[in-house]
Amino acid sequence: MLYRENGQFKTSYPADQQIFPIAQDRFGIALLLLFAVVGVPLLADEYAFRAILIPFLILSLAALGLNILVGYCGQISLGTGAFMAVGAYAAYNFLVRVEGMPVIAAILLGGVCATVVGIFFGIPSLRIKGLYLAVATLAAQFFIDWAFLRVQWFTNYSTSGTVSVADLKLAGYPIDSPVAKYLFCLGFVVVFAWLAKNLVRSHIGREWMAMRDMDVAAAVIGIRPVYAKLTAFAVSSFIVGVAGALWGFVHLGSWEPAAFSIDRSFQLLFMVIIGGLGSIMGSFFGAAFIVVLPIFLNRALPFLGDMVGLNIGTALIAHTELMIFGGLIVFFLIVEPHGLARLWSIGKEKLRLWPFPH
Repeated sequence: MLYRENGQFKTSYPADQQIFPIAQDRFGIALLLLFAVVGVPLLADEYAFRAILIPFLILSLAALGLNILVGYCGQISLGTGAFMAVGAYAAYNFLVRVEGMPVIAAILLGGVCATVVGIFFGIPSLRIKGLYLAVATLAAQFFIDWAFLRVQWFTNYSTSGTVSVADLKLAGYPIDSPVAKYLFCLGFVVVFAWLAKNLVRSHIGREWMAMRDMDVAAAVIGIRPVYAKLTAFAVSSFIVGVAGALWGFVHLGSWEPAAFSIDRSFQLLFMVIIGGLGSIMGSFFGAAFIVVLPIFLNRALPFLGDMVGLNIGTALIAHTELMIFGGLIVFFLIVEPHGLARLWSIGKEKLRLWPFPH
């Protein structure tokens, strides 16, 4: 009853084309942002910030960038972890080699470097697609992992191969507490989610979706495949590179190339698939699923073992967690291949029409 749009009249094209045309959606998003900015810092503890909230925000941003490439443009990528690594190491080098470099500028420049690398490895998409493109991006993952592991200039000649950042400041205020790190990441996520939502609704986004649906027909009606595919790689790599810089600077603090291995690429791809391809909201659903579920299983399995009188060891918990995690992924792919965002959309449509069945 509360989620109805009766009496909400649109008298102009901008009002009809706004991101949230229903007043309840605008009110709900405003409340959600208010709670995220004010309520979460007051209610969450340090463990929630470090283990759940900050990883969720950064991985949501990375999944958002990958969703633009895979979900909206239809270009399969298995090298997302490599582009995150480019953003992290480039931002690190800008920060340590340029005197007085602001941390936000370093992070954004890291995203720019990831854009250049993403465009370079996106050039094969002009000739190949599908599984062959996935293999090409997988080659980018292995090559970039090797480069950051072997070329010591990227790590500022660190003997251990590990780089670290400390004493991050924004306009003179230190970013060292969990709340400050959380709000710092939240600002990036809100801005980039708003930009991505507007971008996919623009003519560029429509070109991406036309290339995804049928690239030959898109070329026939005048869409340039070179422009559409490379802009998708550029935008996706930029957002992923910014997320990689945040992952290294804010979440890890110190890292090595293994932090952006191929496992990270597969993890982000699972987020996009589970959350929903071609959905901004799906990126957040997928990140929440991937981040929260292992923590929940890690706590629930020992509790269930104690209830039935079984002593579940750490190794068994880890293997059982992987089995349940994989089984749930397969279950969601079978039950709803369009992801959790589709379930959310169906629920909203039911509420808009309730109590009528049609």
